[in-house]
Amino acid sequence: MRILFLGDVMGRAGRASVIEHLPRLRAEWRLDFVVVNAENATSGAGLTEAHAKALLEAGADVLTLGDHAFDQKEMLQAIEREPRILRPLNYAKSAPGQGARVYDAPGGRKVLVAQVLGQVFMKRPFDDPFSALDPVLKAHPPGGLVQASLIDIHCEATSEKMALGHYCDGRASIAVGTHTHVPTADVVILPGGTAYQSDAGMCGDYDSIIGMDRAEPMRRFLTGMSRGRFEPAGGEATLTGLYVETDDKTGKATRAVPVRQRGRLSPAGPV
Repeated sequence: MRILFLGDVMGRAGRASVIEHLPRLRAEWRLDFVVVNAENATSGAGLTEAHAKALLEAGADVLTLGDHAFDQKEMLQAIEREPRILRPLNYAKSAPGQGARVYDAPGGRKVLVAQVLGQVFMKRPFDDPFSALDPVLKAHPPGGLVQASLIDIHCEATSEKMALGHYCDGRASIAVGTHTHVPTADVVILPGGTAYQSDAGMCGDYDSIIGMDRAEPMRRFLTGMSRGRFEPAGGEATLTGLYVETDDKTGKATRAVPVRQRGRLSPAGPV
């Protein structure tokens, strides 16, 4: 199976990049399944129902969220209406929506998608991601009831992402990190057959500070004071993520390639 994961969509520029380029990538790379992290797609904080619809219509099969899952209050109801949007498994026991679900792929195949939040350096004390993820992985071994599985690891600390990646090794097809908006150069297929990357980066303007217009973050670093709110940078966006090919019989990754399309970063992707 050919699977594309796109990193955190950042504001209007990130949405525009996905809407412009994803239809072309689906056709050129003959993608079977696409997962997009969209928790920053609306003004850099959360996701509205209208913006979710636009990303899904552009070719995303599933949208994952993160610690900003419900910053846009309408998502509290929208996530119940749209099964293709997932919030983290360990967000809160009373949170609406689901943190893991099995989806249909071409040819009668099935794909599990799940997301967990890290605990280290996060602003809220979320539940343990390992114990939240364990029953989901046990119930959906790749190559069994599902032909592939993807776990979105939404963490601040690289060490925690790596620990979760190794925890998923041999139990998921793909374990990919999000949240820090900077793509890492550690794409690897782990010994058990799981494709891993510590952070897929963001779909946004890289002439910025992690996707935000530079002025306000720079002011706060230099003076310790704020003058206004953070605003997403609006320049040309780079679309970044991870492309993985998997074996339907085993669910193991056979190829993993970092993706960069357009914008200021050098173009890269499968050939």
